[in-house]
Amino acid sequence: MDINQIKKYRKLGLNIAYYRKEKGYTQLQLSELLNIDRTHMGNIELARSGVSLDILFQMSDLLEIPVHKFFEFRD
Repeated sequence: MDINQIKKYRKLGLNIAYYRKEKGYTQLQLSELLNIDRTHMGNIELARSGVSLDILFQMSDLLEIPVHKFFEFRD
């Protein structure tokens, strides 16, 4: 994968972790609500694994944030 794409996945993962923590969920709690493994949740946040749109949409609903917030990358 291109280094620029990897950087985008890292930023996405950081945003997911930020909003998860803001709502007070642990990785385990959120992963159980999403019906995914906790290690997969961690890998998404660490940009070791991609995330499907289905999971992103579910996260958006659970965390009560618009999907686009996951993609508002800060420098």
